[in-house]
Amino acid sequence: MWEEGMSFITGEDLRSAMRNWVSGVSVLTSRAGEVQHGMTVNSFTSVSLNPPLVCVTLANTTRTRNLVEQSGVFGVTILAENQAEIADRFAGRIPEDEDRMAGMPIFTLTSGVPLLSSGLVCLDCRVVQRFEMKDSTLYIAQVEAIHQNRQGQPLVYHNRVYHRLCDDRGQIN
Repeated sequence: MWEEGMSFITGEDLRSAMRNWVSGVSVLTSRAGEVQHGMTVNSFTSVSLNPPLVCVTLANTTRTRNLVEQSGVFGVTILAENQAEIADRFAGRIPEDEDRMAGMPIFTLTSGVPLLSSGLVCLDCRVVQRFEMKDSTLYIAQVEAIHQNRQGQPLVYHNRVYHRLCDDRGQIN
């Protein structure tokens, strides 16, 4: 019989199962004072249209999460199908001492968080609720501004590989 606090499923079991879930790829950014940072996330989704709410989950050990905690704001840039290199950059696949934001074309909306001008769409968000778990924190945030940068297909992620939705003829890959 299952009891609270008891789990037969390990974190690795869940990680392996979730590799079967296709998700979009975005970069979440935040700023507190002069410090800014960003990270690639795929645990991002809409929650409500009225009011406009989104949610994201961030590991408690990340620098970006610490900035969100300090400032209460974050930005999300939804990446285009040709932006796997940017996704890798913000996933930490560059040297640790290299600034992920360096050389990236950015702009700001209402909150002042940096947003990537090369993505498909950017959302400027203010945290309205948070739920802290043992290893991560779930943030629910109100979308305060949206900027559509360009049209195009999104970058998607499945089983640890980036994919495109379809080719130029509309055929599914």
